[in-house]
Amino acid sequence: MTVLLTGASGFLGRGIHSVAQRRHIEMRCVFRSITSADGCADAVLMAGLDGTTNWRASLQGIDVVIHAAARAHVMCDESLDPLTEYRSVNVLGTLNLARQAADVGVRRFVFISSIKVNGESTIPGHPFTADDAPAPEDAYGISKAEAESELRQLAEESGMEVVIIRPPLVYGPRVKGNFSSLLRAVTSGLPLPFGSLTKNRRSLVALDNLVDLILTCVDHPNAANQIFLVSDGEDLSIVELLQRLGKALNRPARLLRVPTGFLTLAACFFGKMVIVKRLMGSLQVDISKTVTLLEWKPLVSVDEGLRKMAEHKL
Repeated sequence: MTVLLTGASGFLGRGIHSVAQRRHIEMRCVFRSITSADGCADAVLMAGLDGTTNWRASLQGIDVVIHAAARAHVMCDESLDPLTEYRSVNVLGTLNLARQAADVGVRRFVFISSIKVNGESTIPGHPFTADDAPAPEDAYGISKAEAESELRQLAEESGMEVVIIRPPLVYGPRVKGNFSSLLRAVTSGLPLPFGSLTKNRRSLVALDNLVDLILTCVDHPNAANQIFLVSDGEDLSIVELLQRLGKALNRPARLLRVPTGFLTLAACFFGKMVIVKRLMGSLQVDISKTVTLLEWKPLVSVDEGLRKMAEHKL
């Protein structure tokens, strides 16, 4: 079996390729530049990902596609028309690749989507499930939801199996974005005004756990034409996350119990309401379908995942 991996130079793509090598999975990796193709014996250079990209040569001899490339979510997108930009890559680019894959007889297409297809937040104790109706709220989530819908229709028309995986926030060695900011904040040793955020609950997924699920979905018979949610199986408040991150870094988090009302006012004043809203809110996912249907369980605990990330940081 040979797998085509898009987004091989990204945070997730590097993790998939590394584990695939250890498991002796034959993999053809798609990179955007030659400088990022080190370590891959079968590398493909593809400068762009849109509705016109020609994948025919790259798909020859491929049994399964893992599509991890995407226009990533941007917190402060300055594009004049963000939805059009996201659709160009995440919808048109994805469908173009999937159609060409179906045409040449690829058996399965594993699409890395996002929990943002479900929505932005949950009520504590009422997690998202894989069967919930999509309710995306931003351009990135909308583009992923549209891609999922088109892929499911293509599966019905072509017979190519489609697997959709919706991860929440992913963390691990070399992580960027929001989690990298949390790492820097705790590492700095400065007091953090989040000590009152004990009631919310957020699902996270360690890179090791997400990669293991993706590779499980490459050939598991029960994965065909299914949607799966994934997490570490333990939901944390922001206080718990920061405390355990501090323990992993051996630099205990210094948390101040600032009232949530004051946090909200300060966030509005400094234009950080989106970030603070995420810190204060809950986003939980129910992985019971994933666990039951695939007989899968997370490889590493939250603490082990944080420790591995901290070891790389230090």
